[in-house]
Amino acid sequence: MSHISPVLWQFLVNWFKNFAVFPPEASTIAPYADALYFALVGVTITGLVLVFAMVTFFSIRYRKDRHPEAVQIEGSTVLEATWTLIPLGIFLVFFVWGALLYFRIYNAPPNAMNVYVVGKQWMWKVEHPGGQHEINALHIPAGIPIQVTLISQDVFHSFSIPAFRVKREAIPGRYTTVFFQATRPGKYHLFCTQYCGTDHSGMVGWVYVMAPDDYRAWAAGNTSGASLAQNGERLFAVMGCNACHTGTSQARGPNLFGLYNSRVRMTDGSTMVANEAYLREKILNPSLHVPAGFVPIMPNYQGQISESGLIDLVEYIKSLDSNYRLHQMMNKSVLDSAQPEPIGSANQGAGAAPVPGVQKP
Repeated sequence: MSHISPVLWQFLVNWFKNFAVFPPEASTIAPYADALYFALVGVTITGLVLVFAMVTFFSIRYRKDRHPEAVQIEGSTVLEATWTLIPLGIFLVFFVWGALLYFRIYNAPPNAMNVYVVGKQWMWKVEHPGGQHEINALHIPAGIPIQVTLISQDVFHSFSIPAFRVKREAIPGRYTTVFFQATRPGKYHLFCTQYCGTDHSGMVGWVYVMAPDDYRAWAAGNTSGASLAQNGERLFAVMGCNACHTGTSQARGPNLFGLYNSRVRMTDGSTMVANEAYLREKILNPSLHVPAGFVPIMPNYQGQISESGLIDLVEYIKSLDSNYRLHQMMNKSVLDSAQPEPIGSANQGAGAAPVPGVQKP
């Protein structure tokens, strides 16, 4: 690039980098997305050049002064089949290519680390399983598969990290997921790319990709003291869920042990996978789909639990790998309720301390 002024060259490099016209490839999926993008651009340019070349050629060869009398040209079945089948084949190639890329992005491996992101006018709220909380920032380790579970508290938002070539909508009342694996430590832009109101342009943040050891040190120094599952366990007891979900054969509610990612049969004979979306829906609208062998007696918690509280409960249910944990929690709740509070305790008079995740009436 010796023929370009060094000042102009540096300006172009910084402009492309800082304005993310073409951001760096910082994830495992980025090269695949770029390959599809450049292939589409290449085919488009080739088609454009071919059409203009043919228009120019036919305009010159069959101009009026060379062919003053029009000649009737009959159709050609071979020609029509050719210009139909070749574009169809090209479109099918890109369809399959794009579908494979789509499944690669939206199907995380089983060992992926799950991070919850809640969109809200106008910020991104990030919750890590270990209890770390962030606003408009996301710290992740390099080389580790990450699944982001998204939801919105108000309107549609769109979670976009250009350097990772991923974008996913955050929808009110529904979980959506996107997967990526960062490859290069660094600091990358995070945007909302769906117009969401007055301060949409300010709904930006940063993704910090760290070496695994640095991420572990960051996580240890930024924890709130309790994991999402531990907060969910507390909320599970406060809401009285352990009264019905006892894990015994006489329980009035389904056994939650090993429920996550299992197939649940409903009273109408259908089956559903107990993923995060299923667990959230069952907490808010328990009578919508009733598991076989049970009656719809669970109360509706719509409007009583915040989105963060729902995330805590979902993570707690996901962590239940044995009935022993349920029984241990229930025994502890019974012991706590049987012991009177000491006179002058903080919970007397002014009322109990608020529980994270419970909506105030």
